[in-house]
Amino acid sequence: MSSTSAPLSRQAMAYVLAGGRGSRLMELTDIRAKPAVYFGGKFRIVDFALSNALNSGIRRIAVATQYKAHSLIRHLQRGWNFFRPERNETFDILPASQRVSEENWYLGTADAVFQNLDIVQDYEPRFIIVLAGDHIYKMDFEPMLRQHVEQRADVTIACIEVTRDQASGFGVMSVDASDRIVDFVEKPADPPAMPGNPDLCLASMGIYVFDTKFLAEELRRDAADPQSSHDFGKDIIPRLVKQGKAVAHPFSRSCIRATPDAPAYWRDVGTIDSYFAANIDLTEVVPDLDLYDRSWPVWTYSEMNAPAKFVHDYPGRRGSAVASLVSGGCVVSGASVWRSLLFNGVRANSYSRVELAVVLPEVEIGRSARLRNVIIDRGVHIPEGLVVGDNPVLDAERFRRSEGGVCLITQKMIDKLNA
Repeated sequence: MSSTSAPLSRQAMAYVLAGGRGSRLMELTDIRAKPAVYFGGKFRIVDFALSNALNSGIRRIAVATQYKAHSLIRHLQRGWNFFRPERNETFDILPASQRVSEENWYLGTADAVFQNLDIVQDYEPRFIIVLAGDHIYKMDFEPMLRQHVEQRADVTIACIEVTRDQASGFGVMSVDASDRIVDFVEKPADPPAMPGNPDLCLASMGIYVFDTKFLAEELRRDAADPQSSHDFGKDIIPRLVKQGKAVAHPFSRSCIRATPDAPAYWRDVGTIDSYFAANIDLTEVVPDLDLYDRSWPVWTYSEMNAPAKFVHDYPGRRGSAVASLVSGGCVVSGASVWRSLLFNGVRANSYSRVELAVVLPEVEIGRSARLRNVIIDRGVHIPEGLVVGDNPVLDAERFRRSEGGVCLITQKMIDKLNA
């Protein structure tokens, strides 16, 4: 293979920003960062960005952590420890450790890279891909790297079309016919629409490609600027749009689809309702996100569990699950499960009924409980006979009930019922 056709991904390093608080997920992020939140029956959110890098051919990866990082770091140590330095592979976990200043943790997304710039440069990657660690998607980064080189861009930014009511939570850009970004606004209150389509905006996915040497210069300049908030979306990108060459990479060109005619799948599962919907969508016969695609697998830490088990076969007491994802170590004992996800080690006891539920690991559901439209946090013991999903007023008094009518249940909430 000639050097011109060799994959650019082997010359790249992926730098994953995984320090976010995820406060809109409420109690789900009380003890874990958003990238460490469970998703899809057996994964964590951060696994998707990491798997995209690995499947794209990138073998140098760094993950910057900050808030409530223990659960995330433990997952990375257990599930992503297969990189081998002797094969020129590296995987670095980079907690906020006040390496540059004894007063400051990571001040912003750009500062989170700047504080570890010496570690990045030691590996001498030609390119660095900066990734958000809290989105669900499948993407091949090689086409984006190719575009970056072909267009001689200072920065290439992955973008996706979103509705205007969603766009205020993103960086919104305008592009010309050659994909060059001519305007960029971070989280605007009144997002500018796409030309010819007043209902849509072109939003940044928080995925950036830089030449490493160029990024190092920009980060040093930004770090020396006392007026900067040291953030890619607020500082680095707007400056490069005005004074450099910033290019947009449409997600549709490099997304990995469930089927050839499937829509480009990307989700920011940052709220209770969006998190619930994205999980429940996986129970469809052919979901837009294909977790069973062996050509683009989602890598994660897999616990050593016995197979899922369904027991009892009597009228009214039949262990069954329909249109559901049931993970290893689960026991459905005389209970019925419908359109739900049961993570590892869940036990649903006799006469209970679980519908439209996202049940995180090690939950025990007591006899005769009836649960609908719920997210149950890890390790919760649901009392015998508890009913959730029938009475919105009562549910809101006892649990965290979202605008969409989804109840988040934690053990602390259960304990208050018995106090």
